[in-house]
Amino acid sequence: MAIDAIQLTKQLVDIHSTTFHEGLAGAFLHEFLEGEKYAVERMAVPQPDRAATPGAGDGERFNVYAALPGVTPDVVLSTHMDTVPPFFGSSEDDEFLYGRGTCDAKGIIAAQIAAADRLREAGVKVGLLFVVGEERDSAGAKIANLSPKGSRFLINGEPTDNRLALASKGALRVELRAKGRMAHSAYPELGESAIDKLVAALNDILAMPLPVEPEIGPSTLNIGLIEGGRAPNVIADKAEAHILIRLVGPSEETKALIVKTVGDRADVRFTLELPFVRMRRVGTLPTMVAKFATDIPALTAWGEPFLLGPGSIHVAHTPDERIAKKELLDCVELYYDLATSLVEGRELQA
Repeated sequence: MAIDAIQLTKQLVDIHSTTFHEGLAGAFLHEFLEGEKYAVERMAVPQPDRAATPGAGDGERFNVYAALPGVTPDVVLSTHMDTVPPFFGSSEDDEFLYGRGTCDAKGIIAAQIAAADRLREAGVKVGLLFVVGEERDSAGAKIANLSPKGSRFLINGEPTDNRLALASKGALRVELRAKGRMAHSAYPELGESAIDKLVAALNDILAMPLPVEPEIGPSTLNIGLIEGGRAPNVIADKAEAHILIRLVGPSEETKALIVKTVGDRADVRFTLELPFVRMRRVGTLPTMVAKFATDIPALTAWGEPFLLGPGSIHVAHTPDERIAKKELLDCVELYYDLATSLVEGRELQA
């Protein structure tokens, strides 16, 4: 029987697998794919230090790789098992599936498994790679890149509204930590406010000119987290901010500008860097530019990359996450058509 992508999506969405807690989803996929006669491999991914990483778990984490026994794949379909918090299970109406991960990216997992089922029946040498940690640091992809399987093409799945991405922005995570000296707030001259330093540095960072790529658009910057201080009547001795920049080119210029702008007001650490990626057009498929980052930069050993998936990034990471059932099923066909066209070296028509 053909894989029911809608039912499989619901089963996956009902498994809690926020980042660092992907073990149950991985175990489900391992068992499911073995039942479909694949040879399945687990790639262990270490948990981060819990003291240094809020939210880190203590359970097993692993990527799942599957292919027919003894087969070296020509094309690998890949996406991620982890979701952002908070977890909430599946529901549906006539048009949509709802729940955490429906479009980012458990519906994509289901579509890829359904497509792979058809591809192997057609004689295409196909593999499946499902990784952990994409929503945080691409930890699973980095582990997978140490053990490539010889594929020529990698079709990565993220919500692109079933359009083929011609580029995806990179990501640069920046952490600023300012130090000060505590004092009674009635006598600020006796202390040194870390918050004042940090706020001034952030104000200047927001005013920085960022690179623009004419065909892609501008780099964008988000100050996502600010913490600091002890109490309203205490001069703050510490403060920190975490920033994420979406890159449209090499990072060196942006990194140097941040360091220069901050000066001695705070320590600067760059804790994650995913490069900007361009990808080629295939036939007449509808295209888009992904303003988000993906695991593709960390999977360089898995073949020429392509990015395609059902669902809208605009509802990913939101309480209203959903995917249209028709779009999910349409993408099964798109994955099949794209994979066969790549392997056969022919043009693909929309």
